[in-house]
Amino acid sequence: MLLDSERSILLVVDVQERLATAIHEVEAVVGSIRKLLLAAAELGVPVLATEQYSKGLGHTIAPVAELMPEGAVVEKINFGAAREQGFMDRVRRLDRGQIVVAGTETHVCVLQTTLGLVEAGFDCFLVADAVGSRVPLNRDLAMERMRGRGVQIVTSEMVMFEWLGRADTPAFKKVLPLIR
Repeated sequence: MLLDSERSILLVVDVQERLATAIHEVEAVVGSIRKLLLAAAELGVPVLATEQYSKGLGHTIAPVAELMPEGAVVEKINFGAAREQGFMDRVRRLDRGQIVVAGTETHVCVLQTTLGLVEAGFDCFLVADAVGSRVPLNRDLAMERMRGRGVQIVTSEMVMFEWLGRADTPAFKKVLPLIR
């Protein structure tokens, strides 16, 4: 199944101040997340974000937070956001069945959140170049585990081209520089 911008939500999981510096190749992960956020804004894809225990881990890092719409962040204590009170209500109110997932750490909060969303009946797409962990093996095994549960593993370019759908639109001209 292809992604559709009118059926998608972009979910950014826990890209927070005290954790980000420890993530393997964090600059590349953040760069991909920023591209997804810019494309989502251009194409009208709603954005949600989570912050795990922000009192201890800090808030979403500035390069990501500055591109998120106001009110996008959901505070959580559960590693899996689907278990956090009110989170699933926010997702369901958007009335979209595809969830594009990015963030950190892949083997903890991203994994548990994504599997919870799959269990709730959503089609989930994990953006491989927009997720990270402190240790690459943890990231890789988490992606393998999610793939085994029906999560589609994609790249940020796949997401953007599928959201666009065609090349003869004004949106294509605006999103293309993000891909180049």
